[in-house]
Amino acid sequence: MQIDNNQLLRFTTAGSVDDGKSTLIGRLLFDSKSIFEDQLEAIETTSKKKGHAGVDLALFTDGLRDEREQGITIDVAYRYFTTPKRKFIIADTPGHIQYTRNMITGASTANAAIILVDARHGVIEQTKRHAFIASLLQIPHLIVCINKMDLVDFKEDVYNDIIAQFEEFSSKLLVKDVRFIPISALLGDNVVNRSKNMDWYQGSPLLDTLETMHISSDINKVDGRFPVQTVLRPQSEEHRDYRGYAGRISSGIFRKGDEVTVMPSGFTSKIKSIDTFEKELNEAYAPMSVSITLEDDIDISRGDMIVRTKNKPESSQDLEVMLCWLNNESAKPRTKYVVRHTSNEQMAMIKEVIYKIDINTLARKNDDKELHMNDISKVKIRTTKPLMYDSYRENRMTGSLILIDPATNQTVAAGMIV
Repeated sequence: MQIDNNQLLRFTTAGSVDDGKSTLIGRLLFDSKSIFEDQLEAIETTSKKKGHAGVDLALFTDGLRDEREQGITIDVAYRYFTTPKRKFIIADTPGHIQYTRNMITGASTANAAIILVDARHGVIEQTKRHAFIASLLQIPHLIVCINKMDLVDFKEDVYNDIIAQFEEFSSKLLVKDVRFIPISALLGDNVVNRSKNMDWYQGSPLLDTLETMHISSDINKVDGRFPVQTVLRPQSEEHRDYRGYAGRISSGIFRKGDEVTVMPSGFTSKIKSIDTFEKELNEAYAPMSVSITLEDDIDISRGDMIVRTKNKPESSQDLEVMLCWLNNESAKPRTKYVVRHTSNEQMAMIKEVIYKIDINTLARKNDDKELHMNDISKVKIRTTKPLMYDSYRENRMTGSLILIDPATNQTVAAGMIV
């Protein structure tokens, strides 16, 4: 298979506390020679201060002082590295249940998710929670790394038992590509180099799997969606009559002369020009940032959306959303929140909790209507004005939203429109 050397793979790591996520990433960086000498010296010094005989690989990602002092990951730590075959961005996410919201943040743009399972403990609730979130966010590739195989004497039957546990659960998920790799992040088995201790495993090591994995674009190239961020009205004499609508194309392609409709007003026009800072373009596509001018003078403001006339999104004030509740405080009935969707911002309320998901069984709980931190549920939301949207399955950009507490300005929930 032809590999594009410039192709970027974004992947996230997830798992329960002390499953070895930071150590795994440290091993990836260390064995692939992706660490600068000064970084290595600093980590070696810190490792000696902590009394470690060798290099503490977890310190490569646990960058916050609190993380290093407690020996845990709290924030989402992003790391970048390159091999001859591919470029990578890693989102190392926390394992503690109270930081599940950080996992959602790190996974929201990922092409693949690595879920670590402690070989001694097998599949636990956090494993299922993270796998379900990966499925909910429609991450196409899932790599289950069964770590700490050195602590179970590299036994193949332990590995097979955990595969059976995970497959029993994951058969209900929407992830199409699930792969299993037995590893020891601490010793380096099957991370970058093939393990001599597990010659019964015939698959590829983790890095080779990541380097050769096929990545399909998650950008919708069919449905033209251009949320307007601002209106450009230059004051110079030369451009006095210029009226451009600036923003970032969420999906699809726009060309000069295309017939478009402005939503929610419904007025139609044709694209007069597509401009960037450097020059005028004949066409633009997601995720380019451009300014579009129209042949007709239409009242357009921030939050409106320019779309193809023959291919319009849904428009409604009532939405059904799969919601991940991220706040420490529970959702209050009929409370008004700020909803942010593309460039649109307005007030909204949760009208109804349709059901909640039992993470262990994936069963729907219809009798529990309260939303607490880390709950995942299907809800009905009512907005003050119509939102222009597609389902998350069809379009990640126009199918996602967040809810914000107007009193604290904290993000309380992330949602995927059904």
